[in-house]
Amino acid sequence: MFKGNFYKIIKQGMSALLCGGLLFSQPGIIYASENTAAQVTAAPEHSSTYSQAADTDSIKGWPAGPNIEGESAVLMDAVTDTVLYSKNADNKLYPASITKIMTALLVCENLDMNDSLTMSEAAAYGIEAGSSTIYAETGEVFTVEQAVMALMLESANEMALALAEKTSGSVKKFVELMNQRAAQLGCKHTHFNNPNGLHDEKHYTTASDMMKIAKAAWYNPLFRKFVTTQTYEIPPTNKQPETRYLLNHHKMLAGQSYAYDGVLGGKTGYTTNAGNTLVTYAKRGNSILIAVVLNSTNGAFPDTASLLDYGFNNFEKADLNVDPNPVTTPFLPCEKYLLKDNGNTSLFHYIRHVYVTVPIGTDTGALTKKQWVLNNSVGPKRIKSKYYLDDHMVGYGMQYEKEILSDLLLQTSL
Repeated sequence: MFKGNFYKIIKQGMSALLCGGLLFSQPGIIYASENTAAQVTAAPEHSSTYSQAADTDSIKGWPAGPNIEGESAVLMDAVTDTVLYSKNADNKLYPASITKIMTALLVCENLDMNDSLTMSEAAAYGIEAGSSTIYAETGEVFTVEQAVMALMLESANEMALALAEKTSGSVKKFVELMNQRAAQLGCKHTHFNNPNGLHDEKHYTTASDMMKIAKAAWYNPLFRKFVTTQTYEIPPTNKQPETRYLLNHHKMLAGQSYAYDGVLGGKTGYTTNAGNTLVTYAKRGNSILIAVVLNSTNGAFPDTASLLDYGFNNFEKADLNVDPNPVTTPFLPCEKYLLKDNGNTSLFHYIRHVYVTVPIGTDTGALTKKQWVLNNSVGPKRIKSKYYLDDHMVGYGMQYEKEILSDLLLQTSL
């Protein structure tokens, strides 16, 4: 195993070879962009799946989706959960560095950002030469926040290992936590084998599963801080006398080469086996869209721009103005004693307006509705109503018992 400055020289030389000499630097530090390797080899005119129709094109009354280079993609409204575009959404593919969205989410859920983190030798030198790094040294001390910024902006692979160790005690246990969390989020075709996304045949996901992870992460306010930050400085540490300047490599952010109006942030990824992968969050008006693209070319930025154009130009969020009167549902004979003795029925109320995302001009009166009573092993029930256009879910509403409704309204007012 290489040590110290000699290891850095080897890594930098390998990075220059892999990236065709395309590096960028800051005083005292040289960084390799994870995406520059993708720019060296000229992409074919179009990918083999470019002309493949979107799966969502089969929905009656749905606008035809754009052709994209990516093998797999999903575009979803983050509020209504409406899938606006889907192409090979369940194909198992390699995620590359968008894996770090799950890593960052788990760190946000489990660690204090002000805690200190000391680099172990296994973390500092446990990554392959030429991969994305800020060249952290064994024994170097960072805050957790600094480590996550390096993870999300510079895609620092050694920081993924260090954060995994900090969170779970070992990388192996952290990977187990990643897979548990993925299962909790409903991911059915995902298996993580490391926290950074470096290539491993047993490390894969799908666009559909990655969308579930990306949405859950977006709804964590702390995660949003990291995924939307454009630049960040790590001051000199106990091992590095120079300030590290970090830059978000999502090129659709304001001021960058593929700048797109409304893009809030996201995460890039690239390996030879994965191709370009990209997760993007964007907002216009009252719509927040999430785009996931797997195995694309040219950074997946043109694909994502096409998807966002398609979403913002062809769909609208509509308030269904549902009947505000509460829904009555009967208790089973035993339930009124287990919960509260309020008689044989309970009233359920909507906590907020019910919205759907539909093609512009759609008659929302033609939507169909399906309802389920969601039982809990202990505690009150909920009623979930889903709304459909040609059997495609376009929005949902949740109704709660009056006591639960009061608690939720109190929480949202804090």
